[in-house]
Amino acid sequence: QVQLVESGGGLVQAGGSLRLSCAGSGRTFSRYDYGMGWFRQAPGKEREFVAAINWSGGSTAYADSVKGRFTISRDNAKNTVYLQMNGLKPEDTAVYYCAASYGIVVVTASKLYAYWGQGTQVTVSS
Repeated sequence: QVQLVESGGGLVQAGGSLRLSCAGSGRTFSRYDYGMGWFRQAPGKEREFVAAINWSGGSTAYADSVKGRFTISRDNAKNTVYLQMNGLKPEDTAVYYCAASYGIVVVTASKLYAYWGQGTQVTVSS
């Protein structure tokens, strides 16, 4: 099994920055190629795609709402994926989840992700 633990959430003013981390562990995590993604869910809304990265880190994808402000990256030696969030807006307020998908390609559909973390709260005040 794979375990994912997010960290780095918190309260920040509009225009500020946060960096989320997602540490992966488990018997199979280092043995297989996993695509990684970040999703978020605001109160009363459905979970939505934020960003994704393939196993090597050479390919990424972003939701239009965060393009140019957020950057996803990964360090496979540390089994960790990051989400650097700059220029935060109140509408970015949500619980942020990281997820792992089998395979080496970028995956944007949540149904294709096999493992999920518990989430970390990000609150942006105006």
